Amino acid sequence: MVKVREDHPIHDDGSVDLDLWIERLQEQVELDDVEVVRQACELAQSLKGQEAPPEEAWAETEDSYVTGLKMAQILIELNQDQDALVAAILYRSVREQKLALDDVRRRFGAKIEKLVDGVLQMAAIGSRQNPRREKVLGQSGNPLDNVRRMLVSMIDDVRVVLIKIAERTCAIRGVKQGSRKKRYIVAREVFDVYAPLAHRLGIGHIKWELEDLSFRYLKPNDYKRIAGLLDEKRLDRQEFIGTVLEILDTELDQASIKGDMSGRAKHIYSIWRKMQRKNIDFNQVYDIRAVRILVPEIRDCYTVLGIVHGLWRNIPHEFDDYIASPKANGYRSLHTAVFGPDNKVLEIQIRTHTMHEEAELGVCAHWLYKGTDTQSQSSSYEEKIAWLRQVLEWTEDLGGSEEFSDMISGDVTHDRVYVFTPDGHVVDMPSESTPVDFAYRVHTEVGHRCRGAKVNGRIVPLTRQLQTGDQIEILTSNVEHPRRDWLNSNLGYITNSRSRAKVQHWFKEQDKDKNAAAGRKIVEREFHRLAIELAEINFSQLAEQVNYKNSEDMNAALGAGDLRLSQIINAAQQQVETEQVDEQLDLELPSFVEKSSETYEGIKIRGVGNLLTTIASCCKPVPGDPIIGYITLGRGVSIHREDCNNAFQLRQNEAERIIEVSWSEEGESTYPVDIFIEAFDRSGLLRDVMMVLANEDINVIAAQTRSDKKSNVAQLSLTVEIGRLDLLGRIMDKINQVQNVTDVHRQRNSGL
Repeated sequence: MVKVREDHPIHDDGSVDLDLWIERLQEQVELDDVEVVRQACELAQSLKGQEAPPEEAWAETEDSYVTGLKMAQILIELNQDQDALVAAILYRSVREQKLALDDVRRRFGAKIEKLVDGVLQMAAIGSRQNPRREKVLGQSGNPLDNVRRMLVSMIDDVRVVLIKIAERTCAIRGVKQGSRKKRYIVAREVFDVYAPLAHRLGIGHIKWELEDLSFRYLKPNDYKRIAGLLDEKRLDRQEFIGTVLEILDTELDQASIKGDMSGRAKHIYSIWRKMQRKNIDFNQVYDIRAVRILVPEIRDCYTVLGIVHGLWRNIPHEFDDYIASPKANGYRSLHTAVFGPDNKVLEIQIRTHTMHEEAELGVCAHWLYKGTDTQSQSSSYEEKIAWLRQVLEWTEDLGGSEEFSDMISGDVTHDRVYVFTPDGHVVDMPSESTPVDFAYRVHTEVGHRCRGAKVNGRIVPLTRQLQTGDQIEILTSNVEHPRRDWLNSNLGYITNSRSRAKVQHWFKEQDKDKNAAAGRKIVEREFHRLAIELAEINFSQLAEQVNYKNSEDMNAALGAGDLRLSQIINAAQQQVETEQVDEQLDLELPSFVEKSSETYEGIKIRGVGNLLTTIASCCKPVPGDPIIGYITLGRGVSIHREDCNNAFQLRQNEAERIIEVSWSEEGESTYPVDIFIEAFDRSGLLRDVMMVLANEDINVIAAQTRSDKKSNVAQLSLTVEIGRLDLLGRIMDKINQVQNVTDVHRQRNSGL
C-alpha cells in the first residue's frame, strides 16, 4: 500500500512529482530502460484532461494517470518487471478510451500491448457478469466459481491477473468518494472475484485489504460494529505481535531451537466471518492476534508448545493437536490460545517446515480448505492456479531477469470453456462446444427448437466453436424439430455426447416407419454419391454385419441416430472387398484352403507380432468401432466391441487374457478415386477445394477443371488416393460445405 509522507511524489491534490517518483522507483526495482517508463508516464499524463466515458468513471476524484502510478507501486511490491509496470501505467488510459491499443503497440511494442489487452479482456468479463448470484442451469455450489474459472482460463501470463488485481485494489481504495451505488458495485465485484483470486495466488496482504474494504461497503453497519469492538488500532496490534516475537525468539534461542516466526493482526472481515461461521461473540474470537512458529522436527513442536504454555496461561478448550490427529484433508499443526503480554488473547500455531509447505502448497493447501471458493474445482483450473503461484515464486527468485521473461508464458490445457447466457450468467462447457451444444445445455426444448445463434451480438454458423468469454443467444422456432445433419459428426454441429444423445432420443421417439424411410433415403443417397450399385449389396448381410436383424431395423436405427452412417459404409466396403478377394482366391488357392469371413487382417495388436484374429460373432465389430482383443485357446485373438456383453464378462472373469487392439492404419492400401464437383464459378474455388484435401492429408493425383461462362458453372474432376469409403464420405461432406459448391459425388470408374 502506498505510504503517505511529506515528501511523497503523489500529492493529495492529485499532482505528481514525476522526477521524484522515478527516483523512488529506481530505488525499489531494477529497470531495463528508465526512459521507457518515463515515456509511459508522460503519455498518460498528457491524456489527463480528456474525459472518460461515464461507465468508466469508477472514481470521482482520481484520474487514470495517478491510478496507473499507484497500480505500478502495488506491482513493485509483487516483484514485477518493467513491462508489467509500463502496462499498468497505461492501462486505465486505454480502458477509458483515451489511448488506442494500436498506439500502445507502436510506441511500446507488442509485449506491452498484449499485457494491456489481456487485462481488458478480464475487465470485459466483469462488465458482462450478472450481479445476481442465483444458480442457473442446474449448477451446484457457488455460481461465482464459474466466473473465477473463466478469468483464470483466459490467463496465459501471470502479470495480466496481477495488473488487474492491482487495478481493482486502486479502485476499491479510490471509490470511497464515489456514490453509494458505485461503492457497492465495485465492492461486490472485488469481494466475489478478485479477493478469492488473490487468496488462491497466496497474495495475503492484498487479499486481506480487498476483503476489509469490500466488507466496509457491502455491510457498513457490521464493519463499524467490529471496528468499534477492537479496542486498539491495527498498528498497535502489530506492535504487540512484535513484542511477542522478541520474547519467543529469546526463549527458543535458550532452548537451542532454530525457529522461523511470523505474526499478524487478524483483519476485520476475518473476525466477522469467524463470528458468523461459529456463531460466537467477539470476546470468543481468540485469534485476533496470532503468531506462527516453524521448527525443524516434530519433537520441536511439542517443546515449543511447552515453552509457550510456560510463558503464558493457556485458554481452556482452545488447544488442538492436528499433528496427532490430522484434519481430513491432511492438515497438520498445533494450535493453542493463551493470555499473552498485558493479558491480551493470542493464538499460536506451531508446525514443522514440511507441514507448512504441505499446508500452503500441497494437496491439503490452506487455501484449498479454508478459502471461500472451494466448490467443484476442475483439474485445469487448479493446474492454472498452481502455475500462477509457481510463477510468483519464480518472480521472487529471478526478479526482472531475462529468464523470467522467457518463462512467463504458460501452457496449461483448457478442458472447459466459460461462456455467458444473455442474462450474464456464466456456464461452463466442454472445450470445442458449439452453439447447438450450448442450446441443449440450457434446456432440451431450446436445443430441439434451435435454428440459429448470436455470439457477442453477431449471427454465427451453428458449427462455430465457442470461446471463453463469448455471450451466446439462441434463436429458436416455435416447432421442436432437430436437424438430422446435427448427427453427422463430419459437419461439426455437435461435439458433446450429451447433446448427441438428446438429438438421438428425439428421433428415436418419432414413428419407426418414418425413421426407416429416412434411414433408407440416407443410405441410398450416400451409396449413389459413393457410386456403389445397390444391386451389388446384400442388405440382409449388411444388416447382420452392423448387428441388426434385418435391413428395415438397420434403416430405422440410422434414421433415429442410433447407428452411424460410417458403420454401414465400412460394412459395405468390407462386403465388396470380400467378394473381390473371394473371386481371386477361387482362382489362385488350392481347394483345401478354407476362406473365413470372420478373419480380418486390418487389426493391430500392441506389443506382439502378427497373430491370427477372428471377428467375434456375438457383436461383429466393424472398422471404426472401439474394440478389444481376447486371447482364445487355439483360435488366436477374438475381436469384440468394447461395449459387448460377452467382453464385459471376460473382463470380469479372465482379465489377464484381454489385450489392447486397434484397427490398423499403417500400410493401409489406397485406391485412386475420381470425384466430380459442380459449383457456381468464383475466384479461389479450386484453392478452397484443395485446402480441404490438404487439411485431411489427401493426395491428389490429377485435377481437371472446366468453366461455362454462360451459365457461370464450374466442373472439377479430381483423382485422389483414398483407403476407406467412410473417409471418402467425410471428404465429400467437407467439400460440399465450400462456398458455391452445389454437388459432390464419386464417379463410377473409380478403383475403391
